[in-house]
Amino acid sequence: MLDFISHIDLAFMVEAGPLYALAAKRTVFLAGAGIFLSLVIGLVSSLIRFYRVPVLKTLVGAYIELARNTPLMIQLFFLYYGLPRVGVRLDGVTCGIIGLAFLGGGYMAEAFRSGLEAVSRVQIEAGLSIGLKRTQLVRYVLMPQAFAVAVPAVAANTIFLMKETSVFSIVALADLVYVFKDLIKEGHSNENIYLLMIFYLIIILPVSLFFGYWERRMRRAGFSA
Repeated sequence: MLDFISHIDLAFMVEAGPLYALAAKRTVFLAGAGIFLSLVIGLVSSLIRFYRVPVLKTLVGAYIELARNTPLMIQLFFLYYGLPRVGVRLDGVTCGIIGLAFLGGGYMAEAFRSGLEAVSRVQIEAGLSIGLKRTQLVRYVLMPQAFAVAVPAVAANTIFLMKETSVFSIVALADLVYVFKDLIKEGHSNENIYLLMIFYLIIILPVSLFFGYWERRMRRAGFSA
């Protein structure tokens, strides 16, 4: 162990640490914004499919297939390099958030769909029979149970999307990977790899632990699928 530490340039890691910390903040912001929007898109999309809204159901189905079957890198290339060819220019931050939301929305829609389908039709009919409006049925009957069932899938999708931020550097976003690529040109490859792993772990591990705790609480409360 001591021999391993002796081969690490700790002075470089201390010096480069603030650069990675700043990039980590930017990565968290982009991931947070993209994941929040993906949850909104996924929820709306799942409700449209659940209620079989004419026309929109077909469009949402096509969107989900497109989002889930194209890599985020390709989506970012289209947003950042393709749209300017038709006169639409977006900065890197906007492209990153839109791309992550577009990709994540497809996955979140499927997660919420599985949750909605797990709700018994008897409960839906009972809610309608006592005079609940559709919005009240969604708020008080469908979503509490559906979201509880969807927690594991939502958690997995959230962590997946946070990892996907590693491709943001292709649209000139100074995220963790961008800083890594910039500093590794000057050497200290091992130290840069360690720093990259450490900061991704700092970002993702708390989220994973939080969802694990939340899922256990749901299960104890009787909200499991």
